[in-house]
Amino acid sequence: MTDISHPAPPATKLALVTGASRGLGAAMAEALAAQGWHVMAVARTTGALEELDDRIQAAGGQATLAPMDVNDPAAMAHLASAITGRWGSLQLWVHTAIHAAPLSPAAHMDAKDMAKSIATNLTATATLIGVLEPLLRVGHGTALMLDDPRGGEKFFGAYGATKAAQMALVRSWQAETVKIGPRVVIAEPAPMATATRARFYPGEDRAPLAETRAEAERLIALL
Repeated sequence: MTDISHPAPPATKLALVTGASRGLGAAMAEALAAQGWHVMAVARTTGALEELDDRIQAAGGQATLAPMDVNDPAAMAHLASAITGRWGSLQLWVHTAIHAAPLSPAAHMDAKDMAKSIATNLTATATLIGVLEPLLRVGHGTALMLDDPRGGEKFFGAYGATKAAQMALVRSWQAETVKIGPRVVIAEPAPMATATRARFYPGEDRAPLAETRAEAERLIALL
C-alpha cells in the first residue's frame, strides 16, 4: 500500500478510479494496473481497498490507495491537490462511484435514500468534474463515465432520476470539451453479477450475466 501523503515514483500513465473498492470499479482498477497504468483507487472502505491493492501487487501492478468519501468536497479537493503535487496531471478518470437506492414506488421513497442518491450520483460527480478537469486537460486525458438508463422505469425513482441527471451533466461536459479537452467517453456496461445489480434483482439467475473483469477489459478497449 502506498499512502497518499507520501511521495511515489512518477508514473507515465496515471488512472484515477472512483468507487474502486468492489464490483466494476475494482475490476477496472485491476485491469488497468495489469496494462501498466499506475492506479489511484478511491473508495470509503479501507479494508476493501487494501484487498484490491494486494491483488494488484500480486499481479505485478502498482496502486495508490485513497480511502476517501466522494461526497466530501474538501476531501476531493485534497485528492486533486495530491495528484497535482505528485504527478502534475491525470491521464484517465474512471467514475464508478454510485449510490443504488432500494427499489421503491415513487410515492414511498425514503427521504434519506433520495438525499444520498442526489449527493453521490449528482453532486459528487459535479464536484469531481470541477476539480479533475484541469488535471485531465494538462494530461491530455480521458474521463470514462458509465451510463445505466433506468430513468422512468417503475420503482427506480431515486436511482433512475439521479443517474439520468448525472448523465445529463456528463453529456453537457462532453459537449463543452470536444475542442478543448478533456475527452469524455460515455459507455453503458453490460449487465454484470455485481452487488448493485443484486440489490435491484434479488434471486436473479446470475449465470448469464457478464463477469466484471471481462467487462472492464471491454470498456478499457473503448478508450
